[in-house]
This record gives sequence, structure tokens and C-alpha cells, in this order.
Amino acid sequence: MARSIIVGDVHGCSAELAALLDRVGLGQDDQVVFVGDVVARGPDSPGVLALLREVSGRSVVGNHEAKLLRARAAVRSGTPPPHLGRSHRQVMAQLQPRDWALLESFPYTLELGEHDVCVVHAGVVPGVALAEQDPRLLVTMRSIDASGAPSDRLDGTPWGALYRGPPHIVFGHNAVASLQFFPDATGLDSGCVYGGRLTALVLPHGARTPPVESRGDVLVSVRAAQRYYSFSTKVGRS
Repeated sequence: MARSIIVGDVHGCSAELAALLDRVGLGQDDQVVFVGDVVARGPDSPGVLALLREVSGRSVVGNHEAKLLRARAAVRSGTPPPHLGRSHRQVMAQLQPRDWALLESFPYTLELGEHDVCVVHAGVVPGVALAEQDPRLLVTMRSIDASGAPSDRLDGTPWGALYRGPPHIVFGHNAVASLQFFPDATGLDSGCVYGGRLTALVLPHGARTPPVESRGDVLVSVRAAQRYYSFSTKVGRS
């Protein structure tokens, strides 16, 4: 039976993505979904996008895709682009028109109804309907601060600890916390580009996400070949 394979933040690590899909034993009927940040910081963003196309994968937009798309829109309109670091400038120069078209097609949320799962990049505000979530927060938030407001900081309460589904939210973005298991949310950013691992949640056809105590049973991961980017806990840099 076809499975759903939800992959954490790839960040241009094409070799690790290929190894992960091989370890999963990708079948022709399986669907592959990404939590965003498929590009930037790692060694081969074009290669990741080529693999995504090869497996007919789908992805939500991550904060790195959003930043690149804002920069491209600014360049095309003749307005000053946002500040870009070396990695993002390199990706801007490497991507071809079909790559940009693919990034532009990424939605902010992907609902996998057969699993009662919704994939987002960073998080959702607890108590707010999916259709009413702020797209900016979907790609940046990490926590809920002491005042109850959503925040991109690391020192608040993880939003997943406060969220109650359905649906079950699968997300990435927070490499500092690495894998995160909450009753109704699963975080898959295990820091591959920083020398950690690339992780996928593998759900059989029609299956729901297992409870916290057995969630590791449906995870598959591969170790990064090396550290491609220096890890930073500075907010907005992960």
C-alpha cells in the first residue's frame, strides 16, 4: 500500500536526501512531502529540487524559500532586495526558471487528509483555525511567549506543547530543539545541514500518527556526511 513520507528540513543536502529515500525504500506509489527549507545553506540546492521533481514530491514554503522569493521579486521589480548572505546569493545565481516556478508553487500548508495531518514549516498558533493562520507565522514561529503571543524566539513555551488537534501538525524549522514529539504535533528538523541527521516520518496508507511514546517507530533517518553550515542558536538563523 502507498505510504506518505514526510521529510524534515533538507537545506540543500541532496546526497543525504537520496540516501534517506533509498533507506525508506521509496515505492512508485508512495507520496513524498517536505516541511520546507528544502534549499539554502547546504551544498546542492538545485540537486534537491531535481530530486523533488523526480519523485513528484510536494513541499510547503519555508522561511528560506520565502526569503529567496522576496529577493527575486524585488530584483524583478527593480526595488532593493532584502539582505542576503553568501549561501542565499549563491542559490539565487544557481536556480533556473523551472526551479523558481517550483518554489513559487509551494503552498503554506499541505493537508494529508488520509492521515489527518497538516504539514507546515514552522508552526501554528494554538486555538486559531488553519484557514486563519498568519502566513508569516507559519514560516517563522517557534514558541508562545509569556504574554501568550506567538514568537520566533527559543525561550518561550514550544507552540506544539499548547496545540490541540485535529489535525496533527508536522513541521520543521527548529533545529535547536531537534526532533519534537507532542501529542498533536511532530517536529522533524534534526539539523542535517549542521552535521546532524535528515529525518522522515513514514506513515502507512490511512494510518494516523502514533502517540508520543511510540512515534519513533515510524521515523527513518540518515546521518549527515559532514557539517555544511555552522550551527547558531541566534533567533532567525536556524
